[in-house]
Amino acid sequence: MSVTSNEFESPTINTFAEFSQCADYSLMNSLQADPQAAEDGCDHHPRQVFSGHYVPVTPTAIPAPEYIAHSKTLFNELGLSHELAHDEQFRRLFTGDMNVARAPMRPVGWATGYALSIYGTEYIQQCPFGTGNGYGDGRAISVFEGLFKDSRWEMQLKGGGPTPYCRGADGRAVLRSSVREFLAQDYMQALGVPTSRSLTLYVSRSESVRRPWYSQNSRSIDPDILADNFAAITTRVAPSFLRVGQLELFARRARSNAHEGALNELHMLVKHLIERNYQQEIDPSLAFSDQVVELAYLFRGRLTSLVANWIRVGYCQGNFNSDNCAAGGFTLDYGPFGFCELFDPRFQPWTGGGDHFSFLNQPVAAEANYQMFWTAIRPLLLDSPVALSRLDQVREGFAEAMSKEIECMWAKKLGLLSYNAALVNELLQLMVVSKVDYTIFFRKLSHIPEQLTSLKQSFYMPSSGEIETRWGSWLQRWRDCITSCSDLKLTSAAMKRSNPKYTWREWLIAPAYINAEQGDYSLIKELQTVFNNPYDEQSSEMETKYHRLKPKKFFNAGGVSHYSCSS
Repeated sequence: MSVTSNEFESPTINTFAEFSQCADYSLMNSLQADPQAAEDGCDHHPRQVFSGHYVPVTPTAIPAPEYIAHSKTLFNELGLSHELAHDEQFRRLFTGDMNVARAPMRPVGWATGYALSIYGTEYIQQCPFGTGNGYGDGRAISVFEGLFKDSRWEMQLKGGGPTPYCRGADGRAVLRSSVREFLAQDYMQALGVPTSRSLTLYVSRSESVRRPWYSQNSRSIDPDILADNFAAITTRVAPSFLRVGQLELFARRARSNAHEGALNELHMLVKHLIERNYQQEIDPSLAFSDQVVELAYLFRGRLTSLVANWIRVGYCQGNFNSDNCAAGGFTLDYGPFGFCELFDPRFQPWTGGGDHFSFLNQPVAAEANYQMFWTAIRPLLLDSPVALSRLDQVREGFAEAMSKEIECMWAKKLGLLSYNAALVNELLQLMVVSKVDYTIFFRKLSHIPEQLTSLKQSFYMPSSGEIETRWGSWLQRWRDCITSCSDLKLTSAAMKRSNPKYTWREWLIAPAYINAEQGDYSLIKELQTVFNNPYDEQSSEMETKYHRLKPKKFFNAGGVSHYSCSS
């Protein structure tokens, strides 16, 4: 008898009771809790955490939560019924109420500590105790870990209330930042860029929090008002939320002999990282020292590929510290991020950032984070000189591996069979001089035009005769490269798969969260639809609205062209 593939698919999870049966807590089962933590998770005031991999903590529920949106893509992937997003118990869990937990679920969530390095320099100033023992998940609380279709996922509330790492803050997230993170994660997934994922987005109209932000039509660099915002919770999902900064924290403790079990805690954490994020690629029968070397090699590959993908789609992380660098090699933090519109190698939307985290400096920033990763895992191999030497060789090869990924990325964006440094470098210079829109330009180029006319539709300013002559020369040399050895139709199609048509434009996102404050979520739904298909041709209405140059009035506009991390 023939059997269709549908008969092998996991049944849809229709009820909260069915959802709860997916619970499987590998982190809490295999790692150590802070021995000073309260078992009931009532641990909401800033304090130092000296040891243990996590602190059991209950989130603080937002009152009268209201549904805004859920990720249909992720729900389908997990096998969840879309009706679950409206289920009372499901909504209560993902708005911070652990009272709905039922076995085998745990009645508490957990928060983790980590260290901070900025561009390869260790910092402890952000820790309120000046020791580094109070820095970590201040408002991110994981509430569920489970198996869905044989894949492990961890679910974490952003804005779930204070933890011991809250540094005196309220642990909340505002609606604005929650909408941005919710939309951005789905968008990056659709772009094919490894990322944490969005599950649900809920808001409370009964609780508001005050944050610095920008007044209407502000041209200020820094926020110029204090604004009341509705509290919201978005749930982000990933195979794990282990960060380079976590490895750093335990390595620092091991180096300083902070306590007797410090090195063992580092060993346990790295072992857990391998099991959570690299299980399919690292042979568990290998000696642990060999597994660590393989981990370093695989993470290097993931990190270099990730950053190349960021540049491919115009994404700038903005605050690429080690604590915002996922050890699983995917995009983690969606706070001060942005997407490049007017092409500028130094594009940096975050007012608290600088050139070191700017758009085309991201490969160098990634190497700084990899340096901290390498430094963190070296103590585990001090008794294995052969493995240590191999690990050091992997570290030494980072710059070359990064360069290869970047070169391959530019070749694909340009439809070239191999990287052409002269062609790419001149193109980047012309893009700067002509002030092109990054996304529109490459999408227009994907049609392989014979003349400059269509490309000029991506320019923010008229070009001079001299510049147009340079463009004409470049265009001819580029066409000569791709027409000599490839089918232009196939090349064009491949370029369109590398160069999205629709990008994140902050001036089109702002109305969505502004309207959401008034209870109108229609623009959020519309953006979900547009962002789910960023490479496709969409309706003429969507093209007119979302595939266009940034209006002049939004240049240098506070909260649009630049913004603080007031989330």
